[in-house]
Amino acid sequence: MSRENSNITNIGDYRRKPLNMNIGLVILLLLFVYFIICVIGYFRTKHIVSYEVVKGSLSVSNVYEGIAIRQEEAYHASGAGYLNFFAREGEHVANGDLVYSIDGSGKISEMLSTQREEMLLSEEDLDSLQHQMIQFQKEFDKNHMSSAYTFQEQLASSTLKLSNYNVLDQLKMVSGSENADFVYAPKSGTVVFGSDGLEDLKPEDVTMALFEEKAERKAPASGDLVSADDFAYKLIDNENWSVVIPITPERAAELQEAEYVKVKFLKNQYESWARVTTLYNADSTFVQLDFTNSCITFAQDRYISLEVMLNQQEGLKVPNSSIITKDFFLIPKEYKLDSKGSKDGGFMQETYDEEGNPKTAFNDGKIYYADDDYYYVDTDRFKAGDRILMPDQAGSVYVISRMSTLEGVYNMNKGYADFTVITVLYQNEEYSIIKSNTKYGLSEYDFIVLDAASVKPDQLVFE
Repeated sequence: MSRENSNITNIGDYRRKPLNMNIGLVILLLLFVYFIICVIGYFRTKHIVSYEVVKGSLSVSNVYEGIAIRQEEAYHASGAGYLNFFAREGEHVANGDLVYSIDGSGKISEMLSTQREEMLLSEEDLDSLQHQMIQFQKEFDKNHMSSAYTFQEQLASSTLKLSNYNVLDQLKMVSGSENADFVYAPKSGTVVFGSDGLEDLKPEDVTMALFEEKAERKAPASGDLVSADDFAYKLIDNENWSVVIPITPERAAELQEAEYVKVKFLKNQYESWARVTTLYNADSTFVQLDFTNSCITFAQDRYISLEVMLNQQEGLKVPNSSIITKDFFLIPKEYKLDSKGSKDGGFMQETYDEEGNPKTAFNDGKIYYADDDYYYVDTDRFKAGDRILMPDQAGSVYVISRMSTLEGVYNMNKGYADFTVITVLYQNEEYSIIKSNTKYGLSEYDFIVLDAASVKPDQLVFE
């Protein structure tokens, strides 16, 4: 062997090391992939949310604005001149009491002005003005600033009337003057100085236009120069009066059924009972509330805010989002067959075999509801034109054609979206009160689909 070959070593095949797989890493990777798939599936799936039916009541808005209708008689100025009041607004005057004077020369107004500069109001008068200011402060709404200016005018008028009333004895010396006319009440009643032109309004004449464009109240003040036949004052001599409110036909029916309702006046929180009469004027629905007291308290108000304190509706409370409508075929009740082992019975349907020969088959129809005349059956069990035979009456056949619609919810108790008919008693913007203990209806603690639009009839559902 040569020297060159002495350094040669044995050469063998190279074996690669086997790949050592980390089982824990593989499992973690698989779990991560599964998690990603589940997350994607969760967000792509339309979720069905349940709602548990419970008993409850609705907070219904019962606040209305109405028009007051009274027996009020307007009187006009007896002549031209300066008008000065001696009766206080809202005060009850007897037949023959002095109400106002008309002074053509201005002498009475001048004397009254002189007397006011030298005279202070009595404690009783100051208490009366203070009461008016406190009442205004309680009722003031910053969103209606015009009421502040109206009150300013009323307060100034009241002050003048109080001053005039206190200096009445000083005016006897001019009572016989040819330019002065003292006017006395022709009958007893409550004096009101404002007029809005609706003194002769009748309940049957009320329209929505009177609410949309409110009548403006105008009141003459002491010291005003008036013309003959201008409005001077009016008398209210009867405590029987009415308030007419605009209302929905459904709500009107509820109030009419009650016949008498308790009413709270928002102006002073006073409560009173009223008799209900429904009116249909100019294609609109109104309710006339008749009172036998409190007329004088609101003698100066034409538009009155009040709350009808009718008992709240109670029953099963469900969200409006869970309510949906469904179409049904109608089958007369006399065609129902109570047999064949079906819990609710069914119907004997006439069908045909492959050769065209007539035969009969029992169809439970899946009854959802029943009124006095018809059963409401599933449209998936029949089709228009199907023939139903009357039990024990040969030749009596009903051809399915009539349809109707019912409101309902999807009941989840059986694991699928089972349409259940409901009867809505009352409804607000978010919830409905439905009748409980009905034959085909819901029961307390049933689970329903919160969003009825998220499922289809008979779809499998999971809470």
